[in-house]
Amino acid sequence: MDLIRILLSVLIPPLGVFLQVGLGAQFWINILLTLLGYFPGLIHAIYIIAKR
Repeated sequence: MDLIRILLSVLIPPLGVFLQVGLGAQFWINILLTLLGYFPGLIHAIYIIAKR
């Protein structure tokens, strides 16, 4: 299941975080990072998915 989340995160980083943690603080942080730049959002998403 993590592989699917990581693949979705490559396309849309907040989607992978949402599937992992729901609408929590990490999701909103990832939205902000993705708006500031795609790569910070992607790195944060992969970190959140790999951490849990």
